[in-house]
Amino acid sequence: MPLDPALRDRILASVEEGFAEQIAFTQEMIRFPSTRGDEHTVQDFIFRALKQRGFTMDRFAMDREAIGRHPGGAPFSETHSDAPIVVGIHHPREETGRSLILQSHVDVVPTGPAELWTHPPFDPVIDGDWLYGRGGADMKAGGAANLFCLDALRRIGLQPAGTVYVQSVVEEESTGNGALMTHLRGYTADAVLIPEPEEEMLVRANTGVLWFQFEVRGVPVHVREMGVGANAIDAAYRVIGALRELEEELNREKAGREHFEEIAHPINLNIGKIEGGDWASSVPCWCRVDCRIGLYPGMSAEELGKRIEAKVLAFARSDTFLSNNPPKVVFNGFWSEGYVLEPGSEAEAVLGNAHKASTGQALKSFMTPGYLDTRVYALYDKVPALCYGPISQNIHAFDERVSLASLKRITGTMALFVAEWCGVEAIEE
Repeated sequence: MPLDPALRDRILASVEEGFAEQIAFTQEMIRFPSTRGDEHTVQDFIFRALKQRGFTMDRFAMDREAIGRHPGGAPFSETHSDAPIVVGIHHPREETGRSLILQSHVDVVPTGPAELWTHPPFDPVIDGDWLYGRGGADMKAGGAANLFCLDALRRIGLQPAGTVYVQSVVEEESTGNGALMTHLRGYTADAVLIPEPEEEMLVRANTGVLWFQFEVRGVPVHVREMGVGANAIDAAYRVIGALRELEEELNREKAGREHFEEIAHPINLNIGKIEGGDWASSVPCWCRVDCRIGLYPGMSAEELGKRIEAKVLAFARSDTFLSNNPPKVVFNGFWSEGYVLEPGSEAEAVLGNAHKASTGQALKSFMTPGYLDTRVYALYDKVPALCYGPISQNIHAFDERVSLASLKRITGTMALFVAEWCGVEAIEE
């Protein structure tokens, strides 16, 4: 049932009233340099913030064996985070509304050279409409909005009339195992909302993602005898060339795939990291290359993994040196499949109403060729998994920033969505 216009206006006014505090909270989150493996302190910060608000708290570790048994579980590597998952649970006095998961991740990608930032990456500077800082857009601003959309209701004496789970996870940027762990823990709801930086649009479809690493071994010699050795770095470049052929094969397969066939290049292979060799005057005997590639909804991670291995080995058989020294392929991160959010759910309709009331615009949807935690809830819980969040620039790049005006609008949308989806009840004195 649509919200009463008077209640709608009170909620939006309450978001406005609390927005300065929300910005300050977001800045505090950005100050935690929560790159992979270093998310413990920011998770403690979130735990305290939820507990102070009266949530029932749960804090738990990853279950490596359970994740390993699940088809969507990603392999653990030596760099996998051991930071906890934090969940705050709101229980209404009387369960008359629908339940909801509000989820976000606190892990952020590395900053790169700090001198290439206008401001230090973990110094949350405001310049005009933009809040700068690594992880501010992706997605600590959204994580703060999960709390402050509920604060907006509380400020006017209301709370959700359905159970709400506020989930703060890690490993979103590397494996997706944090979100999967909440599923394995048993948390589920009638709908999920994740406020990733999605330009005030709803994600209609997204790709899956695989991480893999291949290693080439060479024959080291002094450079004066270079012709009798085998350069592992040169060989790795040749393997990359073969993988580019697979990338183009996958992009040709976009034909007939709704949401993807009109995109120029929906499947991207990224050569994300390369290291090798020991000495500038020695022919390198080793090279490791870390890669990321996307896959279409409906294609299994296992299927694409086998195609990657087959491509590398087929190329190795055609290469004079590699035919006797085939590269080793290891899957060391994301092992996730894509999904399509089918239109027509009531949750989407409620979000559309809330977005229109908050922004004055009709809600648009789009495809994004990257990983999203919504895949867990869409694929395994089979509930509406809505990914919708603020306008941003330069995520995963220098000078990452989020629009404050947009953040206020989407927080308003979220507060209205919670009120209509879950219903509201008076807070008991």
